[in-house]
Amino acid sequence: MRTSSNPAFRNLPTSTAAAGPYAGFNQPQGGVPGYGAPQAPAGSADRPMTVDDVVMKTGASLGVTLLVGIVTAIWAQGQAAADAMGPIMGAMIGGMLVGLVLSLIIIFKQLASGPLTLAYSAAEGVFLGAITGVFELLFPGIALQAVLGTAAVFVVMLVVYKTGAVKVTPKLTKWIIGAVGGVAVLMLANLVLGLFGVNMGLRDGGGLAIVFSLVCIGIAAFSFLLDFDMADKAIREGVPAKFAWYVAFGLMTTLVWLYLEILRLLSYLQSE
Repeated sequence: MRTSSNPAFRNLPTSTAAAGPYAGFNQPQGGVPGYGAPQAPAGSADRPMTVDDVVMKTGASLGVTLLVGIVTAIWAQGQAAADAMGPIMGAMIGGMLVGLVLSLIIIFKQLASGPLTLAYSAAEGVFLGAITGVFELLFPGIALQAVLGTAAVFVVMLVVYKTGAVKVTPKLTKWIIGAVGGVAVLMLANLVLGLFGVNMGLRDGGGLAIVFSLVCIGIAAFSFLLDFDMADKAIREGVPAKFAWYVAFGLMTTLVWLYLEILRLLSYLQSE
């Protein structure tokens, strides 16, 4: 049974409606095993989801994050230049907490909601913008490098998926999910031990930190394959179009993680 390392994609509904002419990210046909949520209501007037729906909703979400992020980053640079780190930390923590709460609501309530997804994107824009503004002041040019790096990884993994260069098999799925879980445990352990003054070396900019960031980037990149596969199957299954917002939210969570890891890695390399 296939599933996804991204919790958002585990809750997509199934539909008994035929996919008809709606094409997915890739062409092979098949069902959508692994979706445990209730089926879409019978007789729903909502048309089946298409690739265009996913692209448009994901583009809108990403656009909100970029716009809010750029504005916040410019503001954060001004604050950091004036040595006013308090407001920056407030924006960073506030954006992170709001984004976390919204993501939990979307995931556990299984809400395919445009307003909630865009609100999550805006919150992540504040969070990422505040961090990026400080990094950009310390390492000029790092923001553009991180954005281009994230975009490049996303495009490469989409091409890899579409061409079938790497097949999303049950074995690969289990490996990626296990890797994501292992990384999450290490991050949590590093955070908790750091509170007691214990340095695991995972985030201090040293050699181990560089290797750890590279591993995280690799896992995040391969997670896109699972995200694409789940979205593709949902399209072919004919789930309602409104769930394109749910797919967009899932892709955004992976993009946010990937961007943060690339930004962190670049800061390590430029500090050498």
